[in-house]
Amino acid sequence: MRDSYSLSEIAAFLGAELRGDGEVRVTGISTLHDAGPDQLAFLANEKYASQLASCQAAAVIIAGKYITGSMAFAGAALILDNPYLGYARISQWFDRAPMPASGIHPTAIIADSAKIGNDVAIAANVVVEANAVIGAGSSLGAGVFVGTRSQLGERCKVAANVSIYHDVIIGAKVIIHSGSVIGADGFGFAPVGTGEWQKIYQIGGVEIGDNVEIGACTTIDRGALGDTRIGRGVIIDNHVQIAHNCVVGDNSALAAYSALAGSSSLGKNCILAGDACLVGHIQVCDNVQVTARTLVTKSITEPGSYSSGSPLMTTREWRKNAVRMSQLDSMARRLKALEK
Repeated sequence: MRDSYSLSEIAAFLGAELRGDGEVRVTGISTLHDAGPDQLAFLANEKYASQLASCQAAAVIIAGKYITGSMAFAGAALILDNPYLGYARISQWFDRAPMPASGIHPTAIIADSAKIGNDVAIAANVVVEANAVIGAGSSLGAGVFVGTRSQLGERCKVAANVSIYHDVIIGAKVIIHSGSVIGADGFGFAPVGTGEWQKIYQIGGVEIGDNVEIGACTTIDRGALGDTRIGRGVIIDNHVQIAHNCVVGDNSALAAYSALAGSSSLGKNCILAGDACLVGHIQVCDNVQVTARTLVTKSITEPGSYSSGSPLMTTREWRKNAVRMSQLDSMARRLKALEK
């Protein structure tokens, strides 16, 4: 990473129209409110437009509608149809995360039969078990465990203290953040009939496609029979639970505390907002958005947005509504009797 970049360089990379001095150099990116004179800012949400007047940034990534008219911005600008995407793309230029040096730390334990690709970085106290494969250019943070016969594709980044159990297949350019567990046993038990439970051994695996990112402390369980499958381009937040034999389609997004119960399937290009949950053995089609705290209890066959959570209200209103909800059945019965 360089110390600074010129506005001309940034405009060329983003394909943006530059208004202002292209020789001005910037060292970082921040919000409209906090950006200093050597930083970029961006405007992606109209509710922050009022901050443009006081913004001290060297330049703002901005939509064309803010360049003219009553809300015109007079400062240097990088004009794009989609400023948020522009911010997302340029953020990589200012990423200060340390790059691990290639090589194997002396405290790492690597099985003789494991296959380690070129330019791999393996940090302290990593364990790579028998017949595992680590693809070229990948990095394993301190304390990572990679189980027997598991495979990581090229240029994966596995942060500290991730556990990848046996028979897990991970594609190329996958990022897994600290504390996540991939391939633990699914929650499979059969009632014995005496109040006890018989464990069902989970003999499947996990398959994860290319370009997936998995947040911290997320769990993806192995299949009971067959594999749990995560498609390519999927993004998964922190603290997400994906149970045994689930399928997540390509380019879907799962926010924090969302969960899929066993053998449920989420289609391609879907979004599960925070704390949204799918019960087991249901299917959700492609292009579905499930809003926060929604419980999906049956299959969804039509694309669109679905909700079941209660919106915010005062406690007094909520208590009244809770009482009225408990009275709905008796009210319906009385109404039906009156209609006879």
